[in-house]
Amino acid sequence: MSDDAAAEMLRGRVAAFLDRHDPAGDRTAFLRARFDAGLAWVHHPVGLGGLDAPRRLQPLVDAEFARVGAPDNRPRRNSIGLGMAAPTLLRHGTPTQRARWLRPLWTGEEIWCQLFSEPGAGSDLAGLTTRAVRDGTDWIVDGQKVWTSMAHRARWAILLTRTDPVAPKHRGITFFVCDMTAPGVQVRPLRQLTGEAEFNEVFLTDVRLPDSLRVGAVGDGWRVARTTLMHERVAIGGRPLPREGGMIGRLAQTWRDRPELRSAGLHHEVLQSWVRAEAARLTALRLRQQLLAGDPGPESSAVKLSFAALAQRISGIEVELLGGEGLRHDDWTMHRPEEPDLLGRTATYRYLRARGNSIEGGTSEILRTIIAERVLGLPAEPRVDR
Repeated sequence: MSDDAAAEMLRGRVAAFLDRHDPAGDRTAFLRARFDAGLAWVHHPVGLGGLDAPRRLQPLVDAEFARVGAPDNRPRRNSIGLGMAAPTLLRHGTPTQRARWLRPLWTGEEIWCQLFSEPGAGSDLAGLTTRAVRDGTDWIVDGQKVWTSMAHRARWAILLTRTDPVAPKHRGITFFVCDMTAPGVQVRPLRQLTGEAEFNEVFLTDVRLPDSLRVGAVGDGWRVARTTLMHERVAIGGRPLPREGGMIGRLAQTWRDRPELRSAGLHHEVLQSWVRAEAARLTALRLRQQLLAGDPGPESSAVKLSFAALAQRISGIEVELLGGEGLRHDDWTMHRPEEPDLLGRTATYRYLRARGNSIEGGTSEILRTIIAERVLGLPAEPRVDR
């Protein structure tokens, strides 16, 4: 089927769906029905939210729903589930796992978090020490995870554990889905520079997980996790944006609306940041097109690296442009948000929150090493762990 024919078919399916389902009705029921109709992820298999259609036609379907004011699935509330857990489960999960988790994940009924980083294993993720020990048909998990975004709202988590302490560190890892309501799971808030606690630390003490929650083979968790990590960098740095979307749009709007704040030096900084943001947007668009052929490659590290640097640069210019006004923060009270909100808050919030962009999803230092070795083909750094 040609793209034109596939696009016409999808428009017809959306129109027929809307004839039967009122977008102003019950939100959850509408989203469940949309998933069951194959109009959630159109590139997914039939029965898993899709129609085996080309991935590049997803924006067309989303636009048709948006045009009539249909509810979306609030993607910012479940960015880890949608951007990381879903593609990992689709590729490595069993049919039972995909059938159980993908629908409530897409509708937003079940929020997901990521139990990867540890106090002693952040950049060196494969050095993790959280243990999973086999006990009959179950696994007993003990350890600590840190910097876990939205763990206080999550129902499920993607979890990396060490199941073979003797094997080389990349080979002794097993990937699980963790029930965040299981006995022994404790979530504690980590207050950030912004005042809120979007991040958490998670303690796992004698947490019993059935083997049915294991994703992939025992000891093959690093291969599964690499799928997650590549998609994570796209989810963070490669989100689809219109021109002047994201933080550069805030800066550009302030520049246009507040001529009394302008200076010659800042004019150069704003223009340079605008050009870099547009180049990064187009590069991210190209990377997302590569997803048509499968999982993203190491180029996703470059997109995420660029995103972090730009966010910090743009937020700094915005604060400088606003002067004293830019130092006002709207809310220092300790609270645990429903979702991160970079664009709906103050310039100070954006400046402070952007500090974390060069840490989360892989530190900028580690991403530069990946780009050097795997993209540019430069000699590898000496590795004492090999």
